[in-house]
Amino acid sequence: MILLKYLAAVIATLAVIVGLYSFATSDGDSNGPMNLVADAELEKVFYTDDEKNNIAVFENASPSVVFVTNTQLRRQRFSLNVMEIPRGSGTGFIWDDSGLIVTNFHVVYGANRITITLQSNKSYQAEVVGTAPEKDIALLKIDAPEEELKPLPLGDSASLAVGRKVLAIGNPFALDTTLTVGVVSALGREIKSITNRTIKNVIQTDAAINPGNSGGPLLDSHGRLVGVNTAIYSPSGASAGIGFAIPVNTVAKIVPQLIEHGKLIRPVLGIETLTDYWTRRLRVKGVAILSVREGMPADLAGMVGVREDRRGNIHLGDVIIAINGEGVTNEDSLLTQLEQYKPGDVVEVTTLKDEEIHNYDVTLAAPEE
Repeated sequence: MILLKYLAAVIATLAVIVGLYSFATSDGDSNGPMNLVADAELEKVFYTDDEKNNIAVFENASPSVVFVTNTQLRRQRFSLNVMEIPRGSGTGFIWDDSGLIVTNFHVVYGANRITITLQSNKSYQAEVVGTAPEKDIALLKIDAPEEELKPLPLGDSASLAVGRKVLAIGNPFALDTTLTVGVVSALGREIKSITNRTIKNVIQTDAAINPGNSGGPLLDSHGRLVGVNTAIYSPSGASAGIGFAIPVNTVAKIVPQLIEHGKLIRPVLGIETLTDYWTRRLRVKGVAILSVREGMPADLAGMVGVREDRRGNIHLGDVIIAINGEGVTNEDSLLTQLEQYKPGDVVEVTTLKDEEIHNYDVTLAAPEE
């Protein structure tokens, strides 16, 4: 009898527990916990610190990200009427409160009209301040009220390390203001620009970057700009987990030149070089000088180009193999080396001439307009 009473008590207790569990998990009861997820205390439980960081970075940075639309004028085949058609779209971001916008050069390439749409959905026609095709950077400007312009804080791309979290905001496939999260996969990568020039020290990330993300910001976990998303490596054309971004430290050096000159200013030696095609055919390692311009740095330093002897035989002059000890293998690497300096800097140019090594101290000059 006692055992039966004990079993009855246990069954009754279990029934109560089951009933309470059913009540607690019911989403039909307006008082159930499933409908209290928005409660502040429960939010603290359900959001991890990393998720909170992602949300905070997105909310703070997304007003700085803009939608870039590129349109061209086309003449209709039969009527010959000129009409404006969309050529493509991409992403950009607000550089400062004067209305400067940074994006990729390939986003605005060939445009007759560029339209910038802010997060407020207000649109402005942009003018091109300057472009650096060899770095895939374009600087635009819009005339918008200062209160609508929220620049991104700048980070330091030199402080990045492989494994550090990064966030990308952009407009992939015209889906505006999309956030993707990943890590720095590698540093010091090299990619080709639209002009086939090499862009060095590029950031590689696995944060999903798709067509339309180009020109958008790559941010660190503090919401600071560390790169400009520019390209993906993908056989299908969609994100395959390998995206590239131009370091913010590179962009910060380019923007002032675009503001002042409208283009990237590279100091010159005052030489004309043999093309890489002829250099390869002649099996020359380095950059062979075809001719030097009179009165220019290379001429003043005593460098010479291709020469012809009395019998009509052609002899190579100086072949540049290094600048300040950094190897030069082709014209692209020569231009990349020169971009590290400014007019007036003195560099040591190492050449090979008549099978001998020569070193010249050359004062670099500004390019002629």
